[in-house]
Amino acid sequence: MATRRSAVGVAVVAAAALAGMSVPAQGAPTGFTSTATGTVFMPNPVQELGIESLTDQKDADYPALAPAYHRETLTDLDGSGTLTGAYAAVKSSTGQAATSVNGVFPDWHRNSDQFEQVMGYFWVTTAQAYLQHLGFGSTLRPVNQRQIKVRIDQYGGDNSFFRDNKADITLGKGGVDDAEDAEVIVHEYGHSVQDGQVPGFGTNLESGAIGEGFGDYLAVVVTSWAAGAPTLTPEACVADWDSVSYTSTVPHCLRRLDGTKVYPTDLKGEVHADGEIWSRALWDIRGALGDVKGTTTIVEAQFAFAKDTSLHDAALATVAAAQRLYGTSAAKQVTKAFAARGIL
Repeated sequence: MATRRSAVGVAVVAAAALAGMSVPAQGAPTGFTSTATGTVFMPNPVQELGIESLTDQKDADYPALAPAYHRETLTDLDGSGTLTGAYAAVKSSTGQAATSVNGVFPDWHRNSDQFEQVMGYFWVTTAQAYLQHLGFGSTLRPVNQRQIKVRIDQYGGDNSFFRDNKADITLGKGGVDDAEDAEVIVHEYGHSVQDGQVPGFGTNLESGAIGEGFGDYLAVVVTSWAAGAPTLTPEACVADWDSVSYTSTVPHCLRRLDGTKVYPTDLKGEVHADGEIWSRALWDIRGALGDVKGTTTIVEAQFAFAKDTSLHDAALATVAAAQRLYGTSAAKQVTKAFAARGIL
């Protein structure tokens, strides 16, 4: 979930354990080779422009937002002219379905429902591209290489969620519409990633917290990778744009990856709050190993998680992944990150 209220869903696709088991086929759908251009935020106006005073203004498209719109290439499409591709199929109940003409989607802005549809497709596909950039699906086993239904504005509250039983993402429309903030979209895709790796993942508070923490972490690292420019707001701040509707302090953040919470002292018994313990450890792993090695270790380790894993056991699996992939020095850095949070 992007917001603070609901627990992570459970899984539907089986995956291998970290070592000693065969890797199941999880290839992407075939026949998705078309591209098109469309307009998106990269990743959201507050983060790109560094203007914390931006507000929703009831979905208005106002001049201060103009520099935040970018024409980008949408990849892996099926050629139908719709937002249907190898890794995402967009559904919307609040506006006409976005369609392209000769590979061009119109220059929709945030006052059009179709803008959010393009955002949902672009950022789910980008998140999968990031995972493949790390080697998942080539040198490493595939991760979540399946088509996810992305449902835009079908939930009226200020919340979004991943549904395991339908393997789809729903992005809500309360406040700033969630599909306008890439970090909300990718956070939900983080739940889908874990769902694709571990059957039934997230059945208790600690595994649920791991799910929320990983979703926040993936949101930041994917958008940082895709935007390719220094952030004008704190990089560790999650969902800078979406959160202007429900936060009063600056910088506006849904949550942060660089908090000071430790286990078990700061446990609240709520998955989003407790997830900040896990996400800080992941953030420190990335800081120590770099983006590629750090995130590769984090994602690869998740194949070994139990669906009801504890923070401690998940940390041990992550240390083991670092040892296997990159050796003793990396494993020590990962251990240090978890020890600083009280997890190991």
